[in-house]
Amino acid sequence: MAQTIVEEPAIQESSLSCSCGCEQVHEAAPEMPDEELLYDLADLFKVFADTTRIKILYALMGRELSVGDLAEVIGATQSAVSHQLRTLKQAHLVKFQRDGKNVIYSLSDDHVYTMIAQGMTHICE
Repeated sequence: MAQTIVEEPAIQESSLSCSCGCEQVHEAAPEMPDEELLYDLADLFKVFADTTRIKILYALMGRELSVGDLAEVIGATQSAVSHQLRTLKQAHLVKFQRDGKNVIYSLSDDHVYTMIAQGMTHICE
């Protein structure tokens, strides 16, 4: 049986200044996103750091619910749900529409659904 030999790519000694890969990090720096964009991304992930907000987002996956319905589904008070919805609206993770006296909430777009689904996949691996 023939044996396949895989050659590792040659690393030029001049491209690395030390074994820790510091030079590679410096080469990646120009490709880093703008500092303000990274700050905004960090703020977005902070919104996911609250269990009540995660429950709300999860409850809204694939359906629209009022504050009262959300409170019932996640087992929280309407006041607590309203408070967390304010944060989720500011982060553009949920949207709302008026239906008479009721306000109906849903996920802003498929990206929010994907982030929740990917997060669940990640922790279940």
